[in-house]
Amino acid sequence: MGKVLRRWWRYLSAKLGSSFEERADPKIQIEQAIVEAQEQHKRLRETAANVIANQKKAEMDLERAMQELEKLNATTQQSLIMASEAERSGDAARATELTRTAEAFANQLIAKEEDVEALKQQVLSATQSADQAKAAVAQNSAMLQKKLGERQKLLSQLDQAKMAEQMSAAMESMSATVGEDVPTLDQVRDKIETRLAKAKGMAELQSDSVEGRMLEVEQAVSSNQASARLSEMRSKLGLTAAPTAEAAPAAAEQREDEAT
Repeated sequence: MGKVLRRWWRYLSAKLGSSFEERADPKIQIEQAIVEAQEQHKRLRETAANVIANQKKAEMDLERAMQELEKLNATTQQSLIMASEAERSGDAARATELTRTAEAFANQLIAKEEDVEALKQQVLSATQSADQAKAAVAQNSAMLQKKLGERQKLLSQLDQAKMAEQMSAAMESMSATVGEDVPTLDQVRDKIETRLAKAKGMAELQSDSVEGRMLEVEQAVSSNQASARLSEMRSKLGLTAAPTAEAAPAAAEQREDEAT
């Protein structure tokens, strides 16, 4: 049961992470990366400053120890000189006391020399660490500047990508809406051809029907009546009758024969 729960938790975490990456704004992620890089550089500078401060403190301790060593050396020598003078003057007791004082100073001198040697090693190590810290800060600063330059490039590319996506979406929207509010030319042509074909079909049906033949006969009767009326009017007016469509070719042939 525990194994199944762990697998489900890993799957859910991966799914949530994938959904987050898909929905996350790249511009915000770029700014987050830059802010994180700047924070890291700030922490590195603070660490390097502490390392350099440790070096400076070690140098100050060494300088102070060197001054104390010099002072102890002078004090020990002065004690020996005073003990020698007391011995020459015959003051054995004072000579003994001054000799003991010189020995005490000598012990302090030896301890201080050991401290000075230790401080020298400490200063050397601190100086190496400080140099490394300075180099790390310089290197990280160069990397930060490079990331800042990359940020501008990425933001420019992101803007170009957004413009391309908007243009693509606009073209898809235009393609999707054509034919919804305004018909296309193909649709209009199909509509006209459909109406024309339907009209031709209705005409053919009408010409083949009884009503169509009756209409044809009525039109012929009307035409004959009109021709008869025109002939009557020409006769009254003494006008020559106009040749009919059938008589026109025959009259033309007769005129050609007469001319021959």
